[in-house]
Amino acid sequence: MDAASDLASYIDDFARFLSASPSSYHAAAEVARRLDSAGWERLDERTDWSGEQGKRYVVRDGAIVAWSQPTAAGPTTPFRILGAHTDSPGFKLKPKPTIGSNGWLQAGVEIYGGPLLNSWLDRDLELGGRVVTRDGREYLVRTGPFLRIPQLAIHLDRDANSGLTLDRQRHMTPVFGVGDVGSADLIGRLASLAGIDASDVAGYDILTADTQAPARFGIHAELFAAGRMDNLSSVYAGLVALLEASDANHISVLAAFDHEELGSNSRSGASGPLLDDILTRIGAGLGASVSQKLQAYADSWCLSADAGHSVHPNYPEKHDPANRVVMGSGPLLKINANQRYATDAVGAALWERACAAADVPYQEFVSNNTVPCGSTIGPLTATRLGIRVVDVGVPLLSMHSARELAHVDDLVGLSAAVGAFFAGV
Repeated sequence: MDAASDLASYIDDFARFLSASPSSYHAAAEVARRLDSAGWERLDERTDWSGEQGKRYVVRDGAIVAWSQPTAAGPTTPFRILGAHTDSPGFKLKPKPTIGSNGWLQAGVEIYGGPLLNSWLDRDLELGGRVVTRDGREYLVRTGPFLRIPQLAIHLDRDANSGLTLDRQRHMTPVFGVGDVGSADLIGRLASLAGIDASDVAGYDILTADTQAPARFGIHAELFAAGRMDNLSSVYAGLVALLEASDANHISVLAAFDHEELGSNSRSGASGPLLDDILTRIGAGLGASVSQKLQAYADSWCLSADAGHSVHPNYPEKHDPANRVVMGSGPLLKINANQRYATDAVGAALWERACAAADVPYQEFVSNNTVPCGSTIGPLTATRLGIRVVDVGVPLLSMHSARELAHVDDLVGLSAAVGAFFAGV
């Protein structure tokens, strides 16, 4: 297969991955499904893992950690970790979600993370996530196109194009029908999709997602638009690289956390114990003492992969004047003097080696001094574990929009560089 066919195959499958992942819970389940198909074994955190080796994974809520352990691994074998996150900004159902106004049926939602609010207007949205019954069983559900947040017509707001102001409570409530509130039941609809009675539902984590299919476009079909590329672009790149990884002198790990968009403070987030729990148990299965565990950590690396910003042609003043990231010129090395990204000189050298081995160009991203950057799981992972971390990712336009924009070469390039990282460059 030639390079163009390889790229097309990667992008087509990435589109399928995105479409299968309207929520972090679906994303973790889709990664698990693909691992199962490739012969990986799912482990239960409540059981003993002594002696377990080979290719394994663990799902914790909307997060998944998978690893490939070589047969020669010992108590001081280091880890090569690709860290990413499964969640994306949007809206989450509140308790008592079936509401209404002036004859309309509406869904009560709470803003999740930092979505670009105006981008969610006038889109066909779905609900997706998990419902939990009284006995603790979890069911994944998704509605397909179901909701819409309608914008006020220009005739009723002649100044809308001069400056749109959206009230998070009043203006961002989606509609899903007309009629009396008592005639509709969102929880009942979700329960029906799960094949259970509404009376059995004791809790739910349900979010919105844009239903428009991912698409390639542009003069050479080089541009790719889809929702949730921040940060399923990194999850998918890491999954592909892990599935293609061969035996190495380290343990290769994909750690896809949940709740990064909220600050990562949860049992399945990067600030929680998830990764350390699993690495500790892997080490214990190899007979590692506390000292040997720390030896392994000292020789380990984590690539914190999260989307970054391409220079915007209509707002060039928002970017650093000397470091201009251009889509299609390769994935990013993300740098920040205040450690909002964890990259240092040693990490930069590692990323240069990985990209060179993969024959992939890369670009350095640093913020304009007047436009502070966000952060990633990178500094959190470095702080929690003491493992060396370097921040990377693909450049996007319209980050946190309901529909983001990437370049196909950058998407494929990230996975190739992660593959070289897993190979041990």
